[in-house]
Amino acid sequence: MRFKGGDYDGSLLPGLHDDISLNCLAYVRRSDYASLISVSKRFNSLVNTGYLYGLRKKMGIAEHWMYLVCDLKEWEAFDPTTKKWMTLPEIPCDVCFKNTDKESLAVGTELLVFGREVFDFAIWKYSLITREWAKCQSMNHPRCLFGSGSFGSITIVAGGSDRSGIFLDSAELYDSQSGKWEILPKMNCPRKLCSGVFMDGKFYVIGGMSCERQNVNGVMTTTIIPLVSGEEYNLQTKQWRKIEGMYPSVSRAAQAPPLVAVVDNQLYAAESLTNMVKKYDKEKNCWNVLGRLPVRADSSNGWGLAFRACGNQLVVVGGHNGRKVIVLHSWSPNSGLVDGEIEWKVLDVRQNLGFVYNCAVMGC
Repeated sequence: MRFKGGDYDGSLLPGLHDDISLNCLAYVRRSDYASLISVSKRFNSLVNTGYLYGLRKKMGIAEHWMYLVCDLKEWEAFDPTTKKWMTLPEIPCDVCFKNTDKESLAVGTELLVFGREVFDFAIWKYSLITREWAKCQSMNHPRCLFGSGSFGSITIVAGGSDRSGIFLDSAELYDSQSGKWEILPKMNCPRKLCSGVFMDGKFYVIGGMSCERQNVNGVMTTTIIPLVSGEEYNLQTKQWRKIEGMYPSVSRAAQAPPLVAVVDNQLYAAESLTNMVKKYDKEKNCWNVLGRLPVRADSSNGWGLAFRACGNQLVVVGGHNGRKVIVLHSWSPNSGLVDGEIEWKVLDVRQNLGFVYNCAVMGC
């Protein structure tokens, strides 16, 4: 620490150079940021300008928090390490957006929530830096029921349907640093109610439903077709590659999109029809059964259940045995199986709730 005439000269931490102090502050838990910003104006600036988040990213430091809606009233953030729950500010949206179905994803330091307002689709984003909600720029082709995945500061949404219900084969990339959407090349086929993930630096869209229009005796008919294929998007070549039979669990009309998650570049799925957890074999393009889910997914066709990657763990969030309670279970694939079964651990329990409407995981 440098002194001038015995007075403190403004160093971040007494006795340390600022570069060392910053490295120390980067390890402060995100749940303690509210206390950190009250210490001094300089600490406040480090958090509120996003500098600390940028430094953590450079140093490879990340805490994975879950953001959930379980009662339609408010979003909550859950820190699996400290087991703390925090309530986010209410979205300043209209009544239509608040009460209709929504989709969500986390990218960079933003939580994006997609829904429908009175006249069109809308996107609201919550910033960890400003701790406020703001309207996000609309997609070039607004949609719902799409597949999505995030990688660092970017996310890709693919497929879905427009406000007229037309199935889409388009895809877009969102950069959270610029706040802009970029149109990507079209997929090989339109699909909605699909899921998306990033794996090995590539984006995958999996399963869902497609449609086929035919002229039968002068009348145009539409047939809904369950998809067992997947598609891989290479960000370097900007090309899609169709993968036949990538998701052989055939979707039904009332079934939720595929419950999939990636941990350590390995793809896992929760099969809602059988309540089994499977792992994808990239080389053989097949799925191997690992064990059972800790909660039932078949009773609701996979709806109301979250199956997410949270750091190096798989997390399942859902109702338990018909009771009005939400249980958060976790399992680390690195720990392997115990007597041939997945050993799930209970992270936390929330009373008076029974359905997970939205869930996203943010790591920063």
